[in-house]
Amino acid sequence: MTAALDRTAPPGAGPSPTRTGTAPAPRRAGRGGRGARLAPYLFVAPALALFAAFRLYPVVWSFVLSLYRTDGVAQTWTGLGNYDRLIHDPLFWKALGNTALILVAQVPVMLALALGLAVALNSVLLRWKPVFRLGFFLPVVTGLVTYGLMMGALLNQDSGAVNWLLQLVGLPEVHWLSDPFWARVSIMLALTWHYTGYNAVIYLARLQTIPAEHHEAAAVDGAGAWRRFWHVTLPGLRPAMLLTVVLSTIGTLQLFDEPFIMTGGGPDNATTTIGVYLYQTGFRYFDFGYASAIGYALVLIISLLGLVQAKLAKEED
Repeated sequence: MTAALDRTAPPGAGPSPTRTGTAPAPRRAGRGGRGARLAPYLFVAPALALFAAFRLYPVVWSFVLSLYRTDGVAQTWTGLGNYDRLIHDPLFWKALGNTALILVAQVPVMLALALGLAVALNSVLLRWKPVFRLGFFLPVVTGLVTYGLMMGALLNQDSGAVNWLLQLVGLPEVHWLSDPFWARVSIMLALTWHYTGYNAVIYLARLQTIPAEHHEAAAVDGAGAWRRFWHVTLPGLRPAMLLTVVLSTIGTLQLFDEPFIMTGGGPDNATTTIGVYLYQTGFRYFDFGYASAIGYALVLIISLLGLVQAKLAKEED
């Protein structure tokens, strides 16, 4: 039978396979195959090394440091002593209250202004849109230190332009940076001026993804401008609103530059935020263990608020 198969094979063909033959053995991966598998890891190794050195290591070491009590250059193991001290520290709770006050009073006003600004910039009736968009976004690109110094100069009690304008129209001067109430107002004004344009750009980008047919259909059904805004625009902006609320919450809880530059945390700790208190503890009193505990307490607060906000947004959907 084998001979018959051989006779029917075309000229030049090799010997015909038989039922008793065996399949060729699979080729083993050589050095080239192993190198190909390792190549992706070699490419990401530098990035992983930088991440471990400058991100992961400080995070881990700061937690270890929070378990020690720092006294000059000496460090003494205290376990959870710094966290217990944190709970009974009145200045920490005052700093937390100041931060919460700014979060509750300033963030809603800023986001409402950003929403109105985005709707206005998206209007078909507005001309020179790129000019207005650039103008409202310019404060965002201003350096934090630069704009903090600028706001401090404008609100200076003796030589500031704001008090000069108030006196020009017959109003009394305001102790913007030396009165506890007005110092908090000054910080909120600075934050609103700096970040409103940033949030407006996020809203504007989302507004431009809402199909015009939705507004046209609502108008055909007899919906006025307010009803179209409430039932079409706001639902379409929900993802962007969640994003800005989360970002603004995290940014406010980490607030440091504005109060540190404009008021130094005063007067009478009225503008001392958690970020300012952490800095003063670590770099003025060199109590790095307690400063690390403050930092991890802040991380816990931000994480809890983020989870609550994400859950509430999910329930609304």
